[in-house]
Amino acid sequence: MSVDASLPALDGLLRASGKRTRAVFEASLNDRYGEDDIIARTRLAVKIRDEYAEAKDLPAALQAQQGGVGPARPKQPERKLITGPVADATSRAIATIAPPTERRESTLTSSSTLSKALALHKTQRVTQPTYHPQWKLTRVISGHLGWVRSVAVEPGNQWFATGAGDRVIKIWDLASGELKLSLTGHISSVRGLAVSPRHPYLFSCAEDKMVKCWDLEQNKVIRHYHGHLSGVYALALHPTLDVLVTAGRDSSARVWDMRTRAQIHVLSGHTATVADVKCQDSDPQVITGSMDSTVRLWDLAAGKTMVTLTHHKKSVRALAIHPTEYSFASGSAGGNNIKKWKCPEGTFVFNFSGHNAIVNTMSVNAEGVLFSGGDNGSLWFWDYDTGTAFQNMSDIPQPGSLEAEAGVFCSTFDMTGTRLITGCADKTIKVYAEQAK
Repeated sequence: MSVDASLPALDGLLRASGKRTRAVFEASLNDRYGEDDIIARTRLAVKIRDEYAEAKDLPAALQAQQGGVGPARPKQPERKLITGPVADATSRAIATIAPPTERRESTLTSSSTLSKALALHKTQRVTQPTYHPQWKLTRVISGHLGWVRSVAVEPGNQWFATGAGDRVIKIWDLASGELKLSLTGHISSVRGLAVSPRHPYLFSCAEDKMVKCWDLEQNKVIRHYHGHLSGVYALALHPTLDVLVTAGRDSSARVWDMRTRAQIHVLSGHTATVADVKCQDSDPQVITGSMDSTVRLWDLAAGKTMVTLTHHKKSVRALAIHPTEYSFASGSAGGNNIKKWKCPEGTFVFNFSGHNAIVNTMSVNAEGVLFSGGDNGSLWFWDYDTGTAFQNMSDIPQPGSLEAEAGVFCSTFDMTGTRLITGCADKTIKVYAEQAK
């Protein structure tokens, strides 16, 4: 009996010893002498009281200054659960108001609606891509002595301009492919071109940090835009404002007043080369793609970032804005490297999967054909609405060129959307045409 009477006391001593041992050697968290729930809650309550007692309520002086936070939310009428004889009377009253037939019809209607919703959810909705004719190489134009890095079509669809590594800007007749004019002035590779739809101006940028405005009536430079700290890789004209946006290797995009040459904004935030920039007349009015693997949407009025898109895993080198749809596409390197976005928030729509190359250039026409050109000479044509590839081919280097000179650096559709002009690493300009249906 004495042994049995000493068992509870012995158990208490063991627990106390175990807790002391745990306090000294807190190495094993799975032992049987863990902290009791009541002790843990008490310890936490004491700690909260000691640390936050003074900060729990505002001082009287500050409490008097506190005003209303905002309009109060309207109070909802409270719904009470009624049981007993009163509830039976209420249910009888509801039954009197609503005849049994109506109740049965409402139940049937709700069940049929639910079944329709479930059936719609279970059906796999597949959007059929729009039919697009095949594209075919129709003309190869030679004349540059370096990689063709930029191309732009004039709004009248009569001629187009190209810039290359030979530092020369050449004007070509779009119908015949004949050389009309050569403009010299840059001292490094010409990386960007844009023709103004409202003025007789051609804008160019190059790796010599220079941005030039050419008067096409006099065929000479009339303005320079100074400010970039390194090579300028892309430029774009605003559709409605007299504003020019340039971007380059100094990790910034710069907004210029076209006429006064004043620098309106420096769009800073990217951490690597800004490879491409696009403008549209509605927010976001400026979109940039950078080697830091991000796409930024900019507020042009404030000169600040609206949204930063971080979905790409590698450097973003190409952007394409749809001419009529409120969306754009971006291209980088690797798998799932072309992505479609919806404006103005930059909502991700889907991936264009299949073009496993470094995408240097992209263009889209009003008929919903997206073109992507790769650094390895691969050419892909996509249905812009569904992301389905309907044609792919390879750029063929011209005789005398290396096999490695098959890359496509720049592209643009003409104003009709039926011809595609590309600038290539074999120093040629290739024109693709849409075949008749």
